[in-house]
Amino acid sequence: MKALVLGLALIAPAAFASQELAQKKNCMACHATDKKLVGPSYKDVAAKYAKEKDAYKKLAEKIQKGGSGVWGAMPMPPNAVTPAEAETLAKWVLTVK
Repeated sequence: MKALVLGLALIAPAAFASQELAQKKNCMACHATDKKLVGPSYKDVAAKYAKEKDAYKKLAEKIQKGGSGVWGAMPMPPNAVTPAEAETLAKWVLTVK
C-alpha cells in the first residue's frame, strides 16, 4: 500500500505540470479535457489514438507543426513549443480519460 501511495505521489505532479503547461502554452484556448471547443477534447484525442503505437510522437509533431483534416475543416496552427514540451504535452493528452 505504501508503494502505491508513493507511486501516485510521483505521477500526480507530472500530470498536473502537463496541464499547467497546456494552460501556459495557450492550448486550453482551443481544447478542453472533456468537451469540444474549437478543437477536439483531450479525452477524444486520447481515445482516438489509444491503440496506436508511439502516438505521442505523432501528436508531438502535430502540436509543433499544426495540422488539418483529422478533426474537421478547422486547422490547428503550429504552436511555439520546444520538442520536449510538445512531447510532454502529447504524453499528457494521451492519459486524459
